[in-house]
Amino acid sequence: MDDLQKLTDNMLPFATYLGIEFTSADKASVAAKMLVRPELCTQPEVLHGGAIMAFADTLGASAAILNLREGAWTTTVESKTNFIAAAPAGTVVHGVATPVHLGGKTMIWQTKVSGQNGKLVALVTQTQLVIDK
Repeated sequence: MDDLQKLTDNMLPFATYLGIEFTSADKASVAAKMLVRPELCTQPEVLHGGAIMAFADTLGASAAILNLREGAWTTTVESKTNFIAAAPAGTVVHGVATPVHLGGKTMIWQTKVSGQNGKLVALVTQTQLVIDK
């Protein structure tokens, strides 16, 4: 089973609710898209910051999972988001998570979230703790 299929087959319920669709995945990057639905928006109808953060967290955590050693698990322990532009309802956002640091105890991932016009919506940096079972 390839990495993209692995992530798609093991989609968590919250990611499914958000409507996240993985578009590519390997150990070097994870990409996905998400439709900006009205129920994910604030006023005026633009994507809520929490939805942006949840989208990016899903990508970064998924990328970390693909890089874990056998028997390990991960959890997000820190996340920082720079909000840059709005994503209006009815559009699609795209995200790409790439590694900044792949260590034995922590991993750091940076996710760029862009609108369908290619304009940067947010830049998210998160730290994933690597946990041995």
